[in-house]
Amino acid sequence: MSPEARQHYEVNPPAALLEVEQTRARWFSGLIELTKPRLSFLSVITALVAYLAAQPGRDFWNLFNFLCGTALSAGGAAALNQWLERHTDAVMKRTRDRPLPTGLVTPAHAFGWGLLLSSVGVSQLWLGTNSLAGMLGLGTIVSYVCIYTPLKRRSRWATELGAVSGALPPLIGWAAAEGSISTLGWILFGVLFFWQIPHFMAIAWVYRKDYAAVSFPMLSVTDPDGGRVALWSMINAILLIAVSLLPTLLGFTSIIYLMAAAALGLWFLLSAGRFMKEAGRDSAARRLFLTTIAYLPLVLAILVLDRWLA
Repeated sequence: MSPEARQHYEVNPPAALLEVEQTRARWFSGLIELTKPRLSFLSVITALVAYLAAQPGRDFWNLFNFLCGTALSAGGAAALNQWLERHTDAVMKRTRDRPLPTGLVTPAHAFGWGLLLSSVGVSQLWLGTNSLAGMLGLGTIVSYVCIYTPLKRRSRWATELGAVSGALPPLIGWAAAEGSISTLGWILFGVLFFWQIPHFMAIAWVYRKDYAAVSFPMLSVTDPDGGRVALWSMINAILLIAVSLLPTLLGFTSIIYLMAAAALGLWFLLSAGRFMKEAGRDSAARRLFLTTIAYLPLVLAILVLDRWLA
């Protein structure tokens, strides 16, 4: 091929080649989407908060392996979750545009991708930090994929069991930093656990018709007027605030953190209180969801700053 012809080919590639490249790009973006980047990022952040709160030494490779291992484990679990739920995802409006229902990624590729990410992630945690962090990473994946995901079709308590999986990343972070888990690490686990219930109750209420369409026996489906959904959200919000104050009461943080956590907790409770009112419950659920999104990073950031500046 002459230089002129080669240049023309590179500037104006055949349409078939362009289509292949675009298909590959869409397929790769589908693989990335399978990892639920936003949810996985939240897992990494909560794990990092615990890692920093433990005030570890400056070991770059420990931090690198911890972050990569946590991210890969979270992404792998998300991909395997979507592989298991591909049939129900195709029915629900909220999830029907995901890579598997649309056919962007095949089930075999999704399963292999999830298994690969999970295996590499757990191995990196185990070998790059310590065995406890690796076991917690494995436990997170197993509890999320093998317990929570299938239980969503059978039990109203699947949300609470799923909250256990979602609260494990801080323990991974603490274990990676210290090789063990101290009291403050368990407190962070409690914060994440109780935070998730109001967060997911708000989501479940907004999308209750979707969950009913696939016969998920969630509380928002079995409670038509939403009274029990709102009450359960309030109970867990109160427990969340109580646990969030423990770091200062047990001497891990200063009075500054206590005041900030109390103020944020009051804001959270007011939002949960609005959800308790039957009138305007749909809009209150959306507001509670947004409140949960803002509350968590704020209270965790203040805790870490208080620990490092004390």
